[in-house]
Amino acid sequence: MSSSSAASKSSPIAEASPLSLCAREPHVPADRLVAEMVPPPRFDSVRFSTYIPDPNQPSQTEAVRVLEGFAGGLGGAHASGAGKTGRRGFLGFGRSRAPKAPAGPRGVYLDGGYGVGKTHLLASLWHATPAEPSLKAFGTFVELTNLVGALGFQQTVQTLSGHRLLCIDEFELDDPGDTVLVSTLLGKLVDAGVALAATSNTLPGKLGEGRFAAADFLREIQGLSAHFRPLRIDGEDYRHRGLPEAPAPYSDEQVTKAAYATEGASLDDFPHLLDHLARVHPSRYGALTDGLKAVCLTDVQPVPDQSTALRLVVLADRLYDREVPVLASGLPFDKLFSEEMLKGGYRKKYFRAISRLTALARDAKGLVTA
Repeated sequence: MSSSSAASKSSPIAEASPLSLCAREPHVPADRLVAEMVPPPRFDSVRFSTYIPDPNQPSQTEAVRVLEGFAGGLGGAHASGAGKTGRRGFLGFGRSRAPKAPAGPRGVYLDGGYGVGKTHLLASLWHATPAEPSLKAFGTFVELTNLVGALGFQQTVQTLSGHRLLCIDEFELDDPGDTVLVSTLLGKLVDAGVALAATSNTLPGKLGEGRFAAADFLREIQGLSAHFRPLRIDGEDYRHRGLPEAPAPYSDEQVTKAAYATEGASLDDFPHLLDHLARVHPSRYGALTDGLKAVCLTDVQPVPDQSTALRLVVLADRLYDREVPVLASGLPFDKLFSEEMLKGGYRKKYFRAISRLTALARDAKGLVTA
């Protein structure tokens, strides 16, 4: 049953119909892309103190200690002596133009499997760095490449070179062209004195045991490897530690009823939504979810191809960032991707999407009243 037909049977539940992702075609100006380079809403309140290390994984406690020290070392003027306006720091004290940059690498790389809290730690680093928000940037690798596409390479360098810190979550190593582009950008920013922090995905064929690989990351950003200190973070996916299994999918009728009963909820037929995502650039998926309180999906089916699957991964990331519950009928989320996809070069992305959608499905349980 499609969402529209299900909705017509349940329309008396509320006066207003649910929203629809398929009806949205957002246009995002370039300046919004820059302004939104902050930790997503899910990580607004995270701090090092709210990260709970697994007592069986001492590397997690050590990572917090090192990152706290790294953040403290980023205080004072911009390392190059330049601020957002390009002005130099105060002169007149011997040859010193600015406080001395902290010793050691100007970048950290968080190396660990999905769900060990790397993004929590990366966002905590952003919050702990003593600088105005306008002097710190936080975004995923995809968001950074989208920024370059919107502004152009030189303008992006100019825009970010006055920053104290750039955090890049989920550095993509599966697209050689984008990796070279961003590595070149980071080289320019390091020369300008910007400190870096990153997490990353694994190269195709480097599947390991569910971990990301620091050696692969450092090799791919060849000229920058000396600027990064790898921090290994061991552990299991925290989203499944001690938590119940993901709830089974609901019926079309239950999902539709919940959509009508929940203010700010959207209701879409899953295959139609996948078609719509192909017509919206992934850089606009965040805007696609603006104002949503819940996403309700009917007739969830396996994604038909890899391009569609990768678009769904981006949408799952944006929903997870914004803590938008997802209520669905059809197949459970661990059946979204084929066995071939889960064994291929993008398997880390697909497992991350399954993990995040499962967490959001748990969050949506309270939307169903009967």
